[in-house]
Amino acid sequence: MGNQVKCGIIQLANRVETSRPCEEHRMGMIEAHLPYIQKAHEQGVKILCFQEIFTGPYFCPSQDTKWYGLAEAIPEGPTTVKMQELAKKYSMVMVVPIYEEEMTGVYYNTAAVIDADGTYLGKYRKNHIPQVAGFWEKFFFKPGNTGYPTFKTRYATVGVYICYDRHFPDGARCLGLNGAEIVFNPSATVAGLSEYLWKIEQPAHAVANGYYIAAINRVGREAPWNIGEFYGQSYFCNPRGQIIAEGSRDQDELVTAVIDLEMIKEVRDTWQFYRDRRPETYGALTDLGQG
Repeated sequence: MGNQVKCGIIQLANRVETSRPCEEHRMGMIEAHLPYIQKAHEQGVKILCFQEIFTGPYFCPSQDTKWYGLAEAIPEGPTTVKMQELAKKYSMVMVVPIYEEEMTGVYYNTAAVIDADGTYLGKYRKNHIPQVAGFWEKFFFKPGNTGYPTFKTRYATVGVYICYDRHFPDGARCLGLNGAEIVFNPSATVAGLSEYLWKIEQPAHAVANGYYIAAINRVGREAPWNIGEFYGQSYFCNPRGQIIAEGSRDQDELVTAVIDLEMIKEVRDTWQFYRDRRPETYGALTDLGQG
């Protein structure tokens, strides 16, 4: 086999009653993740990612300013600092999705990327922000302004796409053009809305761009909103669009997969999508007049 790296993704149910203060949510969810981080280390995981806004519930069914209190600075905030310590301790790259406060009143849905020596490499801010029933995200998040960065970690070049982003193939292509070998998509999505797309869109991105995707979804139901069941099924998909590891629908768990980075070259040498693309013909995609 070629250049291999073991990766992990964690899906968990919310641990703290939503009536409790934001700081209790942050502390409670970090505490709930610690055994899974330890387990990942014991199993040899080198790159680990958590679910969308992992330090709290998915609060966007509400429009309650209380949840602004869950936002914190990146990288100076307590969660990023804690994960930097753990990344260094375990020589593990970490993708850490949290609610970010850039300044008072300006908040983003963000993921921090930390290298295996604890170095903060940068952040991705969710670009596509939904505003549909049960998902009032524009109330909480400003659209991202970081573009589609990739991060050269000790083990692989990673990119991040967050939840609703996955419905947009354009950014997925940008991540590939920017050198992503593995794209992590931390999500919070419920049955009955887009579950039928869960195993269609992201394998399609993997095929179109010749990279691995790790799709993460939380589990359980979250009162008092009860917008539906977060159906888990976190998975890894290879550049051929094949799901190579998958979590359960309703259990807290660490899902792992061994990623063979050599497969990226193998697949791209077979399907020459990057060679044969015709960007000079795609002007309509960037013509603002097209709506």
